[in-house]
Amino acid sequence: MTLEKELQKKTEKYRALTEKALSLVQVSAKADTKEFEIALDFLGMAKNYLSDGKYYEKQGELLVALASYSYAHAWIDAGVRAGILQGEGNELFTQPKGK
Repeated sequence: MTLEKELQKKTEKYRALTEKALSLVQVSAKADTKEFEIALDFLGMAKNYLSDGKYYEKQGELLVALASYSYAHAWIDAGVRAGILQGEGNELFTQPKGK
């Protein structure tokens, strides 16, 4: 497999993983708290990076797209790890400490 084909495959894989993670994750912080606002910010960052990744993927800039998808997923994963987002029971997320 050529390097370009491998990059395309990884980019598609991480786009799909990130989209799936975003569709499954939920805010676990209570409404009207600082943590709730932070959770919404994490989700907003994830959605923005996902959008950037799609843009760069369409432009053929696969390395930048892959990095964008990785950043998007990292925001989601960090929120789950911090306990302000819930994404339990799935291989898409690292779990909060103690679980």
